[in-house]
Amino acid sequence: MKSKVSLERIADALDRISPPPARTPDFSGAHAFVWHVSPDHLMPVPKVSRVDLSLLIGVNRSRDTLLENTLSFAQGLPANNALLWGARGMGKSSLVKAVHAEVCKRGFDLKIVEVQREDLPSIGRLLSILRAAKERFVLFCDDLSFSHDDQHYKSLKAVLDGGIEGRPDNVVFYATSNRRHLMPRDMIENERASAISPSEATEEKVSLSDRFGLWLGFHPCSQDEYLAMIRGYCDAFGLPIDDDTLRAEAIEWQATRGARSGRVAWQYVTDLAGRKGMRLT
Repeated sequence: MKSKVSLERIADALDRISPPPARTPDFSGAHAFVWHVSPDHLMPVPKVSRVDLSLLIGVNRSRDTLLENTLSFAQGLPANNALLWGARGMGKSSLVKAVHAEVCKRGFDLKIVEVQREDLPSIGRLLSILRAAKERFVLFCDDLSFSHDDQHYKSLKAVLDGGIEGRPDNVVFYATSNRRHLMPRDMIENERASAISPSEATEEKVSLSDRFGLWLGFHPCSQDEYLAMIRGYCDAFGLPIDDDTLRAEAIEWQATRGARSGRVAWQYVTDLAGRKGMRLT
């Protein structure tokens, strides 16, 4: 009798340590989800924080390439995983969300699932859930990068290569990063210099970027592009301001931040709307 009770307690403890696998959720209620762990679940996002595709200035080539790739995927045609890399605040994550919205606007039932970098070890469990669904998914990881002692990159291979099963046909992976090779150059050089076989020391990590079929680069914008971004936002949200005042204030705003980017442009527009008592909706 005592043995039976002990076995039941062990079984209960194992259930707590290893919870049952997450059930396939109902994807019909939303177009966007966020993946959470402990316990595993997909949380629907009723309203995604994003801007219209037409308001993204200075990224025309990247916009057209990513849109074409996403439309192909939404139609069930071959499509590449995409790495959007480059300057901070130039609209990498905004472009992913805007492209998803544009594809949905064109009548395709495409879902986007955001996964945090620290949750990459759980990616295999997430793929099992998505593989069993009939919908198509853009798996999105923002601000992806790795340090020299970071092992999370190994989990990412399940998305990019898929192992024995292969990447699910209904999943494509988009990531943004400030680094083209997903890890700092000084760390790459340090590992290469201290390794027994320098040519192979960092090949596994550096080659991770090569597994993305699309590399879309984002570079600092010119002053004209910066001003055009602000004018586009002002017109879209009905913020009244003449060109001379806009130029003077926007350049001063840029100077106080020591940077010029889409993010800085949006921050100026947010400040302008607040001063005029208007909402950005």
